[in-house]
Amino acid sequence: MKNAYEICVVHGDGIGPEVCQATLRVLEAAFGEALPLRFSEYPAGAQHFLKTGDSFPRETFEACHSADAILHGAAGIPGINHPDGTEAGLDFTLTLRSKLDLYANVRPIKLHPGVRSPLRDAAPGAIDYVIVRENSEGLYAARGAGSLLRDEVAIDPLVQSRKGIERIVHFAFELARSRDGAPQGRRRRVTCCDKANVLRSYAFFRSVFDEVAAQYPDIEAEHVLIDAMTVHLINRPSHYDVIVTENMFGDIISDLGAATIGGMGMSPSAELGDGNGFFQASHGSAPDIAGKGIANPYGTILAAAMMLNWLGLRHADPRLIDAGKRIETSVTYALADKSVLSRDIGGTAGSLEITEVICAGLRERV
Repeated sequence: MKNAYEICVVHGDGIGPEVCQATLRVLEAAFGEALPLRFSEYPAGAQHFLKTGDSFPRETFEACHSADAILHGAAGIPGINHPDGTEAGLDFTLTLRSKLDLYANVRPIKLHPGVRSPLRDAAPGAIDYVIVRENSEGLYAARGAGSLLRDEVAIDPLVQSRKGIERIVHFAFELARSRDGAPQGRRRRVTCCDKANVLRSYAFFRSVFDEVAAQYPDIEAEHVLIDAMTVHLINRPSHYDVIVTENMFGDIISDLGAATIGGMGMSPSAELGDGNGFFQASHGSAPDIAGKGIANPYGTILAAAMMLNWLGLRHADPRLIDAGKRIETSVTYALADKSVLSRDIGGTAGSLEITEVICAGLRERV
């Protein structure tokens, strides 16, 4: 337990500064005058690349490396690219994942009261699972390492290591032990999502999954092929508790899952390693609505609640765990009791109104 925790804040691009500022206000309201967090702001992203030619300054990386946690708004602006065509703004997140070994990308998919799902039969509580995405290997490990031969053939290798698979699968099973199980039947369950019937790399992922699963007899284990998973997440989302999968598959199905709970604006994300934690919403920078005051801050605010819980468990600090729970409660209050919905989830509320209602709820609960 510390007197104060250093939080490195990187606002990023597009709506990033708006959702970050909203989240900082919520964090301050959660603690009142007893705020145990120190915020330091640093630049990175596509806009910084346009100004300086550097998308991720060394100073920002050092601040992220030494901070107790990293809070981020959003990254990237389409069209602002490196000569090889890759987005300059994505350097920040992708570099952190590799250099800080943030191997576990944790994406909760939860339908909150007051939010209508596109799935007609889905009610609050019926969708509540977590996608655990291996974050350091898989196909995305090939970024910058693939080959383009004579402008005719492009190759990107898919990398899976025993160490990488074992640690992400252990992470998934430990997470399942901490949860209450799937909404349907309350069975604690870890689902391995792969393409083992076609590719050796995924067959290897599945075989290592099975080895680790044998060490958790208290948790149900199962396999689902990626193509079938895209169907199941629509037809029977209540079956799922924790899903563990390769990097690219996790990226894809977490967006699909987010669509079933109101969209990317409702989807927080934590990227965790053994020493560092990086927290943001799962959405992009949405430059088309930047500066209009209509961005949905709920995802970033929920990511901050995840940050507090992670820090609280890591440092045995009940103040942080309690504040994280109160933020989640205040989000529910804003959505369900006050019907404060942003435009992307069927409402008219702007960022400021949402922030004020959540802060008011927190001040009542300090």
